Amino acid sequence: MFASFIVACLASTALVAGIGYVLVRRAVLQRTQDLVLTETRDTLARVVPGTLADPVPDNTLRDVAQALVRPDRTVVVSSGATSLSTGEFGTADVPPALAARAKDGLYFQRVVRNGEPWLVIATRVYTANDSPSSLTVYVFASLTGERDDLDGIQRALIRAGALTLVLALVLALLLGGSVLRPLRRLGRAARALGTGDLGARVEVRGRDELADVARAFNESASSLEYTVRELRRMEANARRFAADVSHELRTPIAAMTAVTDVLEEDAAALPADTGTAARLIAGQTRRLGALVEDLLEISRMDAGTAHLDLDEVPLADLVRECVETRGWTDQVVIEVPADLRVRLDPRRFQVILANLIGNGLLHGTPPVRVTGRPGLEVRVIDQGEGIPDELLPRVFDRFFKADQARPAGQGSGLGLAIAQANAELHGGRIEAANAPGGGAVFTVRIPA
Repeated sequence: MFASFIVACLASTALVAGIGYVLVRRAVLQRTQDLVLTETRDTLARVVPGTLADPVPDNTLRDVAQALVRPDRTVVVSSGATSLSTGEFGTADVPPALAARAKDGLYFQRVVRNGEPWLVIATRVYTANDSPSSLTVYVFASLTGERDDLDGIQRALIRAGALTLVLALVLALLLGGSVLRPLRRLGRAARALGTGDLGARVEVRGRDELADVARAFNESASSLEYTVRELRRMEANARRFAADVSHELRTPIAAMTAVTDVLEEDAAALPADTGTAARLIAGQTRRLGALVEDLLEISRMDAGTAHLDLDEVPLADLVRECVETRGWTDQVVIEVPADLRVRLDPRRFQVILANLIGNGLLHGTPPVRVTGRPGLEVRVIDQGEGIPDELLPRVFDRFFKADQARPAGQGSGLGLAIAQANAELHGGRIEAANAPGGGAVFTVRIPA
């Protein structure tokens, strides 16, 4: 804004000065031209005799030249082969086009001779009966005085323009200080608010438009601070509620699991309907226990109490242990270099692997391939139909199920969310995509 103001002032000053100089120059030159033309016409009318004979006598040439000569003028008179000059110029210095036009009347042209500006007036003298004579008059009027005057005017306009520009600069600085300082304060407060400083406010000064903007900003910031505080409070309450409920459910669920396990072991000896009911209760109780454990894990992540127990371990052994522990050996192909060692939390990384591999086995087609390379980058690739492109951005959302018609016993929709949270705890990310030949690809990237 400051630069634009200066540029606008400079352009307007140059425009006004340029137009003013052109108008003054035109007026000065026009005045001089009119004066010389009038004097030349009147003098010729007075001096040239009405009965002008050809050839023109020498004394007539001298009389005409003496009558027209001035300190700043040179007069050249010509009558056929005879010519007379009162100065340094002759007929050869007259522009040919002007000399040709002089036969028809009184004409003029501005020229530069010897580095100086001159006004050349040319005319052929007519007799009393309006017959053209052989007498031609050329008047060289110096424009040096006018040039000096115009140069002085130009210097004055430049000085005035420079002074105007300086005044505009001072005015811009003063106005810029009064306008830009509040805007800078507003900008700093907005940036602070954007970085999370909800207490950022702007000092309100005066009653102008900027003060209204500052007041509106402060009101918006106060409203935003209250809303965010309430949302944080509600979020903290929700997390605490989920954690408390999950924690309180662990004990009764553990007791229920022990009882249902006993019932499931004896289900074969029970009547058919009773045995089926016992096995169903046992399965659902185990699922409820897994759901409670997942909720507790999510609560720890949200509360920031989860931590890493880092250790340097062979990645291939870690993957193999995860697969063998869960009985997936025949359904998983491990393509991890045997000498690749990584530093991470083995337990949490196994949670990541178990969720990704289990997801591939449940929703894809075996075998599931697990590849790894330094970096650390681990890919879990299944052989299924893949994930619809419109659902890829949501696969890590909590309780999200790509197939809403999935049977109730097939997962809770928390597995991938827990895997992503554990990857972020390591400082990494999990990305979901579809393989070119079909199947889903989950890529785990954790900084070395």
